[in-house]
Amino acid sequence: MDAPGRLRGQSPLSRCPRCGKHRPAYSTVRISTAEMESFYHFLGVCQKTESNEIMQQEIRPLLAVDIIEQLHRQFALLSGGRGKEGAPIIIFPEFSGFSEVPEEDFLNVVTYLTSIPSLDAASIGFIIIIDRRKDKWSSVKASLSRIAGAFPGNLQLVLVMRPSRFFQRAMADIGIRLHKDDFKMKVPIVMLNSLSDLHGYVDKGQLTRELGGNLEYCHSQWIHHRTAIENFAMTVKTTAQMLQKFGTDLAETELPNDVQCTKDLLTAHTDKHSNLKDELKLALKQGTTLFGCIKEQAAKSESHRLNPDEIENQTTVERLLAQLDETENAFEQFWCKHHLKLEQCLQLRHFEQDFREVKVSLDSLMDILTSLSDIGDCVARVEHLINGLKTLEEKALPTLEKAQLHALHGDQLIQSDHYAVDSIRPKCVELRRLCDDFSNESKKKTDVLSKSLQIHMGIDKVNQWCESGIYLLASQAVDKCQSQEGAESALTDIEHFLESAEKNQLTELRNLHNQYEVVLSEDIRANVLKALKRLEDVQEMFQKRHVSLKRLSAKQTRPVQPVAPRPESSPKRPALKTPPRTPGSQQPLARRVSDNSNSSRQPVEGDPSKKRIIRKAKGGIKIEVMHEESQGGSTHVIVTNETEESLSNRRRHIMTELIETERLYVEELQSIMEGYFAELDNSELSHLIPPSLDNKRDVLFGNLPEIYEFHNRTFLRELENCAEKPELVGTCFLKRKEELQVYEKYCQNKPRSEVLWRQCGDSLFFQECQKKLDHKLSLDAYLLKPVQRITKYQLIVKEMLKCSKGEGTAELEEALSTMLDIIKSVNDSMHQIAITGFEGNLSELGKLLMQGSFNVWTDHKKGHSKVKDLARFKPMQRHLFLYDKMMLFCKKREEATDGHDKTPSYSFKHSLKMSSVGITENVKGDIKKFEVWYNGREEVYIIQAPSMDVKNLWVSEIRKVLTGQLEACREASQLNIYGAPMRNVRKMALRQSDSSSPESGFRRANPSPNMRQNREVHLSMW
Repeated sequence: MDAPGRLRGQSPLSRCPRCGKHRPAYSTVRISTAEMESFYHFLGVCQKTESNEIMQQEIRPLLAVDIIEQLHRQFALLSGGRGKEGAPIIIFPEFSGFSEVPEEDFLNVVTYLTSIPSLDAASIGFIIIIDRRKDKWSSVKASLSRIAGAFPGNLQLVLVMRPSRFFQRAMADIGIRLHKDDFKMKVPIVMLNSLSDLHGYVDKGQLTRELGGNLEYCHSQWIHHRTAIENFAMTVKTTAQMLQKFGTDLAETELPNDVQCTKDLLTAHTDKHSNLKDELKLALKQGTTLFGCIKEQAAKSESHRLNPDEIENQTTVERLLAQLDETENAFEQFWCKHHLKLEQCLQLRHFEQDFREVKVSLDSLMDILTSLSDIGDCVARVEHLINGLKTLEEKALPTLEKAQLHALHGDQLIQSDHYAVDSIRPKCVELRRLCDDFSNESKKKTDVLSKSLQIHMGIDKVNQWCESGIYLLASQAVDKCQSQEGAESALTDIEHFLESAEKNQLTELRNLHNQYEVVLSEDIRANVLKALKRLEDVQEMFQKRHVSLKRLSAKQTRPVQPVAPRPESSPKRPALKTPPRTPGSQQPLARRVSDNSNSSRQPVEGDPSKKRIIRKAKGGIKIEVMHEESQGGSTHVIVTNETEESLSNRRRHIMTELIETERLYVEELQSIMEGYFAELDNSELSHLIPPSLDNKRDVLFGNLPEIYEFHNRTFLRELENCAEKPELVGTCFLKRKEELQVYEKYCQNKPRSEVLWRQCGDSLFFQECQKKLDHKLSLDAYLLKPVQRITKYQLIVKEMLKCSKGEGTAELEEALSTMLDIIKSVNDSMHQIAITGFEGNLSELGKLLMQGSFNVWTDHKKGHSKVKDLARFKPMQRHLFLYDKMMLFCKKREEATDGHDKTPSYSFKHSLKMSSVGITENVKGDIKKFEVWYNGREEVYIIQAPSMDVKNLWVSEIRKVLTGQLEACREASQLNIYGAPMRNVRKMALRQSDSSSPESGFRRANPSPNMRQNREVHLSMW
């Protein structure tokens, strides 16, 4: 300890005294004044207990157990008797071998006997009684000499019982006179002749029976008591030293900085305290037993009285017991305070640990909250932000509650007089501040978003009203308004519509703008002002129309014949569906209203026969009227109210959606590759892989790795490069047209993948992978993503095309056509792989152009007449596949597998080489029928399409194939014309000029009606 009352100082990063690791020191632990007082009191008691009279020597004292053998020889006794003034009596009884006792043994015994009486009794001086009645003078002389030279205590009187024999007594008298000075004793030496002489110096009650007294003394019992008392005294001293050392260790313990080390320290100290308590109990038990034995001896008879030494032994044991009890009480007091400090330290470490965890969570939530935008560009976006904010608040609620509870727990610690109040109180304040900051920031964002939502809803309401108003103005036919009745009807519509502005509280938008202007962003304020300006313009248009209609209703005027647009669709109602265009039908009327002032300067694109008339209406709206002179002057007027800025915003929104969904798509593909595809090589999961999946990874996943690499490395980056110029996105699809063909291979493999999945999809391997990825759906759902994605592109391109004009429009149209071709190719290939029974190689037939199901009749020249008649009336259901080089006739079969959807297959029946095929486009009796004939009508197939559109597509495609073959033949003939035989050239010319043969390629001009009806095309390879 550096100073009283304080532990050694801890640096910001201190080494934990328990585990040795460097940990932050969150608090400095001080020892309270009460704890220090308790500790010093405990030390004093321990020192007092150690300094008992039995163990008072600085060096280790001489104990009975050390000289037990010498004591048992009984050449010196401390019987417990007392002389005059309470001087202790030491008796040297008759002992024939006294002269043979080694000097060391004699000195140890005498020293031990003189150390037993109390200091007060020993200071009076000892009375020595030497009993040599049966011995010689030489023994008396030797005894006196040894005592005089080695007795360690103070002497008061030496009494010598002379030898009883006459000669030896005479020798003793003479010798004592002659050698008295040789003994060098400062006390008198009295030579006694009998026990009665001895009783004159010492009372009989203080002498043993051997000396004529009545003092009861048992030497063996005396040795036993002395050994027990000294053992107990040693136990008390050792226990006190152990307690003192442990108390010092507790006081100087440097508390750890983390929870686990504090727990370990508390456990270690508690265990050691329990062990010391057990030692104390054993010592108390030992002392209590000893004290009982001493008291038991005194209770033998009423007349028995304890001698002074026995009384002193009893007093000593009582004193030791009292000291031991005092030591225990002092130690317990100190331990209680130390144990409380350890528990408070553990509470503090728990509090600090929980504080750090909660603070990290609150900081993270605050960062997320701060990063949330409070600006939205539309109602949907603002609602999305509000929902995100509510989700975050719900997510943060448990953390905020935990922080409040933790702060409350800190308050409880402070109220319980915790020693680390200075450390706990700031943390409670910090937690409450973080909670308040999060709540205030959340309320602030909620308030801003709510106001923004009101603003955007007001903008939308104004825009919708304006659009409806523009439509109403445009839909009022000018010719009908020339009559008074028509003018009044139109005037009523105008007034009702103006009243709806008040009902919808359109002017509230201006109030909201003025009220919330401070918290709104520049973009939102600009949108509000733009909407308000538009509202004023439309209201001005209505006011002018209202004035005009008022005049018309009041007075008839001369009819005016302007070109007036008729409404095609209303913003409030779905547009009327336009019937499909046919070669002989008139074009529908189209109308477009544009805010773009430069639209009148753009040249008319498309058919040069169309004439555009542009009239500028009030309010800056341009009406374009398209006249198609070739169709009898019918007019198509297109009305739109979207500005270029609005179209640009839509394009950016569509582009953002495309990029975001593409990123999500790439992430999903990556999760499949890393979470399933790569895990098949993980040795830890190899035991979970089902046997049916062995060596079939390519079947289950197809060419998914190739698709992932293309989108991740190439396509996503190119789409992101178009983020600022969405109109150029069409070039991305055109540039990567070939790479997108990878989906054809994937879709062709999909049926095999689904069959394999049904066999092994419920295995533990896929369940474990799904669990690791935290996917809600199983793998088969994610394997369907590429099929869904390739069909999504054409929808996005189509939406982009709707809001594009000018730059990039041609590329978008071509991209849309490309994506539709890819989807058609993928769809056709899915049917192609289901063809069975064809012995040739499908890849050698060229590109698959068309496929579909038809009713087919046959009318062959060869064959039995009944079969021919039957074939004319009973159609066959056939699925046709048109390739560059061949047409296949197949029978469609559907088979259910394991309770799943029916899987179609196409059983091959017949084939026609396109080099020998002819076609008749129209067949009598049914406009949906056409003929395909083979080898000069030896085989005729009457094919009925499900619709006219399907028929026209197939006829057109077959015509393209035959025309392509004709052009190829002509090119070949031109290359080899000089080397070819003349008969081949003539044959070619005859074939092309023969108008009567049904095999003619194209009929000459002015064909007969029958020939026009049965238009035939036949091209044969030369």
